[in-house]
Amino acid sequence: MGSAVETLCGQAYGAHRYDMLGVYLQRATIVLAIVGLPMTILYTFSYPILLLLSEPKTVSYKASLYIAGLIPQIFAYAINFTAQKFLQAQSVVVPSAYISGAALLLQISLTWVTVNIMGLGLMGIAYVLTISWWFIVVAQTIYITTSPRFRHTWTGLSWRSVQGLWSFFKLSAGSAVMICLEMWYSQILVLLAGLLKDPAISLDSLSICMSISAISFMVSVGFNAAASVRTSNELGARNPKSALFSTWTATSVSFLISVVEAFAVIASRDHISYIFTSDADVAMAVSDLCPFLAVTIILNGIQPVLSGVAVGCGWQTYVAYVNIGCYYIVGIPVGCILGFTFDFQAKGIWTGMIGGTFMQTLILLYVTYRTDWDKEVENARKRLDMWDYKKESLQN
Repeated sequence: MGSAVETLCGQAYGAHRYDMLGVYLQRATIVLAIVGLPMTILYTFSYPILLLLSEPKTVSYKASLYIAGLIPQIFAYAINFTAQKFLQAQSVVVPSAYISGAALLLQISLTWVTVNIMGLGLMGIAYVLTISWWFIVVAQTIYITTSPRFRHTWTGLSWRSVQGLWSFFKLSAGSAVMICLEMWYSQILVLLAGLLKDPAISLDSLSICMSISAISFMVSVGFNAAASVRTSNELGARNPKSALFSTWTATSVSFLISVVEAFAVIASRDHISYIFTSDADVAMAVSDLCPFLAVTIILNGIQPVLSGVAVGCGWQTYVAYVNIGCYYIVGIPVGCILGFTFDFQAKGIWTGMIGGTFMQTLILLYVTYRTDWDKEVENARKRLDMWDYKKESLQN
């Protein structure tokens, strides 16, 4: 849900409405904190929920303890995500990288202490995760509130942040649906793999392929953020041609990198799995899936960047509908038919996933190509005026 602040902060920064960035940051934090309350209830009652899902009692009990230890992390993540988007909208990324690096070192050291010395097991890991996230939050908060770099964009707490929460929530909900549908899509693939004839090898091979895909996906995530920031900044600054140039530049560079990654996967298809396993049967299954993995990597070099453009333009709700149609009406049903009915097993399920992603990519390419960027500039101006309550009060 925090990607809504990515749209508004990016466009406000481009439009030189610097004071609104701090207001959007606070408004997004309030909305995400409120949404975190029902999530807290789900975490609290995770034990009976897991039992209801027919999980073993021992597993449910241990999992519920671990989940309970993560409750404070919900609110830490709400603050951290919005703060990251606040910084990215201003092209400030290096301090966040340093803070995340320090948090990683802290997490590694504390995990070793809590697990090996204190013997806290899963609960120790949960505590460490929570501590790490709150470390990031505190560090980012100190940096934003004390650095002179943000003297124009952070002017302190404001009552304006509690205005228009419902409108902000609706834009945030569209963002949440868009992103969640993408994340759940790949997870459903794993669930379906557990129903195949040889679930152990299918799950192992798919997990390895998805891990490789996730590593390459991180490159595209970087271009996703860059495309979102540059597009929103240029729309806010009323530079439609620059927004168009940023969009296709980011997409082209990410695509070329993904093609190189795909060729590397194909070239090492018989050996790459041994990074994760020593099982020859699993390695053979991964080798068979590598051509499908290569296609996925290439598509992932385009689709996330276009999603970033969509966030920069404020198209989250539209993309959510596209995701529903492509992933859940086309991708998953086709994967199930090929995997189970035609007995293509893991290859069939993955083919369905590729089909859904390919359709989504084509739609986003077409929509982006047909975009009237002058109209998007006007939409950005209207969007900023709608949430600029200070301006409205002066006009009244």
